[in-house]
Amino acid sequence: MDKAQPLATDAVNRLIQEFAKLPGIGPKSAQRITYYLLRASSEQAQSLSDALLTLRQKTQLCSCCYNISDADLCIICRNPQRNPSQVLIVEQPQDILALEHMGIYKGHYHVLHGAISPTEGVGGKDIRLNELLARLSESRISEVIIGTNPTLEGDTTAMYIKRLVTPLGLHVTRLARGLPFGSELEYADDVTLSRAIEGRQEF
Repeated sequence: MDKAQPLATDAVNRLIQEFAKLPGIGPKSAQRITYYLLRASSEQAQSLSDALLTLRQKTQLCSCCYNISDADLCIICRNPQRNPSQVLIVEQPQDILALEHMGIYKGHYHVLHGAISPTEGVGGKDIRLNELLARLSESRISEVIIGTNPTLEGDTTAMYIKRLVTPLGLHVTRLARGLPFGSELEYADDVTLSRAIEGRQEF
């Protein structure tokens, strides 16, 4: 019996496989996106290609908070209207987008780019904690707000940060538990996030 032949070209299969690697995109969604692009105009396909290249070539991490930036300092760190005495620690850059959407928090941020997860081999040295400690020792920050996700990994990271920061004599708070356990900041609604910031508690 003949071996079944692939139903798509190598180029199509490769693009489907690449899209399927993205978070939140399964095999079916990857197929839909790929076949949509096959039907799209050359201009639209080129625009997508250019956007991806620009993303890689013209973005970097802020040298202060490690948010995504197009310059040495991100737009938040270089804003003189922000409160320099507060820093809110989050796991990922997209968490900042969710918090900034409300327009309530006026301090600065620090992005860890991950959370401590012993089961996945991620420890304190694998996220931006050394950079956080260096920043706290050199700046005017008086309040550290822990905004890690309400998950097991987020809780572990929060406790680790508290142990590191407490000897520095800084005021340490954590976002209120209006956030359901197991969720992530970027998916929380505005009201929930507002209450979490306004109701932050001693930690």
